[in-house]
Amino acid sequence: MSLITRSFIAARRRHQEKRGLLSRSAERGSLPMKHAAEHGFTSMRRFAEHGFTSMRRSAENGFTLIELLVVIVIIGLLGTIVAINVFGALGTSNVAKAKADISTLESALEQYRLDNLTYPSTGDGLNALLAPPAGLAQPERYRVGGYIKKLPNDPWGQPYQYAAPGRKGPFDIYSLGADKQTGGEGENADLYSSDL
Repeated sequence: MSLITRSFIAARRRHQEKRGLLSRSAERGSLPMKHAAEHGFTSMRRFAEHGFTSMRRSAENGFTLIELLVVIVIIGLLGTIVAINVFGALGTSNVAKAKADISTLESALEQYRLDNLTYPSTGDGLNALLAPPAGLAQPERYRVGGYIKKLPNDPWGQPYQYAAPGRKGPFDIYSLGADKQTGGEGENADLYSSDL
């Protein structure tokens, strides 16, 4: 062993004796520093005490700033992808719900026509499905309890509109879409029962 190595080991031993580290390692049954160094073993504590980075990260060190930033960017990208898919599906599901509601109201209007031999007027509107309208020719033919329990609102919170006669048939049930105005495209498009 070279003179420099021996003097380093001796200095290290003196330092450990001052701090009480040597006696603690002897109590645990580990090799003394001189013996370990002679056999090529170097303690992880020695690396840490001298400012060297150990090959294995300890749990105390945590994550670096770069690692945290990479994780945050990945989570942000995944969140964006999920949000795009969810909000796209939300618009599609609103249109599907409106079509289902219009179909239900159409069925109720057909039942009304079978019992009363006519569709409700535009003035009576869809409320004629809940209670008999004032101008009904034969009120005894009106079904007890009405033809629907509750009038649904469209997915955008507005009541469905009713017109008799309709654009292409005896009536139209329609929603003005998300923009609540006539015309539009996609989710803003008007939904008419005669177009479904």
